[in-house]
Amino acid sequence: MDLPFDGAISRYFRKDAPKEVRKAIEEASKDEILSKAYPYREEMKKKDYEAQMATLQLQMVRMHYDLKAKGKRLIVVFEGRDAAGKGGTIEAMRLNLNPRVARVVALAKPTEREAASWYFQRYVDQLPALGEISLYDRSWYNRGVVEQVFGFCTADQRTKFFRQLPEYERMITDEGIVLVKLWLEVNRAEQLQRFLDREGDPLKQWKLSQIDIDGLAKWDEYSVAIAETMAKSHFSYAPWTVILSDDKMRARIAAIQTVLNAVDYVGKDTSLIGAIDANICGGPALISK
Repeated sequence: MDLPFDGAISRYFRKDAPKEVRKAIEEASKDEILSKAYPYREEMKKKDYEAQMATLQLQMVRMHYDLKAKGKRLIVVFEGRDAAGKGGTIEAMRLNLNPRVARVVALAKPTEREAASWYFQRYVDQLPALGEISLYDRSWYNRGVVEQVFGFCTADQRTKFFRQLPEYERMITDEGIVLVKLWLEVNRAEQLQRFLDREGDPLKQWKLSQIDIDGLAKWDEYSVAIAETMAKSHFSYAPWTVILSDDKMRARIAAIQTVLNAVDYVGKDTSLIGAIDANICGGPALISK
């Protein structure tokens, strides 16, 4: 089978990956969590996940009906490391929602005109109208992290971004829009394992991009950019929720619980939503653990 990008991920694993990362992948057993710092050694049992998720899905539908009926608006920003599970978490969140109401915003590379416009403009165009939900699969935070790591923006452009960002998000929340910012964080070995899985699966190879390949050796650069972005954008009115997503099932549950807790709606039952696992979900300090 031909591998995408000429087998660049497998080649990186064999030749260039840090020894401790390669060792963690080679020695791991099935369902074992690769990160020694992760608070659980094995993935959540599927039957437990499905039972809890079924309850949360009913709450999501109740929230969705109330939001549409009363003209409320919700934004959920999904950011995080590559292969941290953003796409799967978005799918789980909108599983039973009307796609005309809960829209996924996944913008491609800016057009020539978009690149010549105010940076936030194309994201503003995707803000929800009354009764809508906008789920941003990556967002304006590209400038804080990816563009910084790959040199896609100048230092002046990034400085302006951070200067304008607080007021931009203040305006969103002042409009009465509920803004939830989720950061999915994953261990380096787990990230590489997921890339290897994608490389070897014809049904998932489409998820890989040149950015993924080029970013394999830029873990430390990403870490610096992430830390700086978190420090400059964790606002009281628009805080970050960090979710350790080495176990995708636990991460999806924590993400949905976070959104449900952020919205007031008829039929909300906090006992059914359940307590969020503070071991894997919290503020930016989780990233450094």
